[in-house]
Amino acid sequence: MISTPLIDRRVFLRSAGLAFVAGLGARSAFALERTDAVYASGLKRPDGRFAIGLVSEAGTLIDEIALPGRVHGLCHSAANGLSVAFARRPGTFAVIFDAKKSVEPRIIAAANGRHFFGHGAFSHDGRHFYASENDFDANAGVIGIYDCISGFERVGEVPAHGIGTHDITVTADGLLVIANGGIETHPDFGRTKLNLDHMEPSLVLAEARTGALIEKHTLPPELKQLSTRHLDVAADGRIWFACQYEGPRTDRPPLVGYFAKGVPVSYVQLPDETTDRLGNYVGAIAVNRAQGLVGIASPKNGLWAVLDGKDGRLLSETTLPDAAGIAPSPKSFAVSSYRGDFLDRNTEIAWDQHIIRL
Repeated sequence: MISTPLIDRRVFLRSAGLAFVAGLGARSAFALERTDAVYASGLKRPDGRFAIGLVSEAGTLIDEIALPGRVHGLCHSAANGLSVAFARRPGTFAVIFDAKKSVEPRIIAAANGRHFFGHGAFSHDGRHFYASENDFDANAGVIGIYDCISGFERVGEVPAHGIGTHDITVTADGLLVIANGGIETHPDFGRTKLNLDHMEPSLVLAEARTGALIEKHTLPPELKQLSTRHLDVAADGRIWFACQYEGPRTDRPPLVGYFAKGVPVSYVQLPDETTDRLGNYVGAIAVNRAQGLVGIASPKNGLWAVLDGKDGRLLSETTLPDAAGIAPSPKSFAVSSYRGDFLDRNTEIAWDQHIIRL
């Protein structure tokens, strides 16, 4: 997830313009009028159609953009107003869209010999976006670089310095933060994990333009099966990460941690009962910078939890079957589920794993 300023309803409406509002149905326009926050998430309709949903803080679907298939992670640029949704890994398309529909959505394909790993991030000036990709012949993660000004041309790539690259974000000073889950896959075998006995998870800081390695944090031998998956950056610059464990079910590994440039990794020790309820799997993480909170969600056993952003202390946990996406809200966090929950609303829509707040 990329660090971006949050946009409230008034700013969104002002930038969207009258044409966008006029194009909404009465119910959607009413929902937009009453909301203080606007979110975007992938969704699946009961008839099997996929889309990106634009959602109010009450969980009301305001508008949607049709998609050719299921998407996974999204990123947004406050600088250029655009968002990107990436196909579920291993995927070959990404959709660039403007939630205000001032321009038509645009689909780009993965380069030859690459497929998308489901996440990306914009540079702070909105000039480039970076996509986590797989060089599957070389079994190496790479970061594809796309020029947002010249038609989203893929202008290069830099090494991810690991395998099974997943989430990516950008620090306040423009460095790439890369979560290498350490799991080897190949398109010939779909989502099959090919190296669970010798995984190589790592967390990387790299220079965005050249890919030069700044820092690489590998996990200790006892945590080699702890796949580092998702990221978010706190107001104090710490990078929070969430993990999914591929080892024995009876183990209770740390599932959340944080680090910063020049500062080693610290792991959060959640209560054993909470680790059990998370099913050794955190599917999404988000930082509420205004309130100093960290939210995590797990669909495995259906739980989302709030941690203190100072030390990772568990503040609350809530049961939610198939808990999926999580994003900061004015009060705490907006949480969705595969079963149609979005905040306090439930519909027949199956929300996908990630939410971004526009």
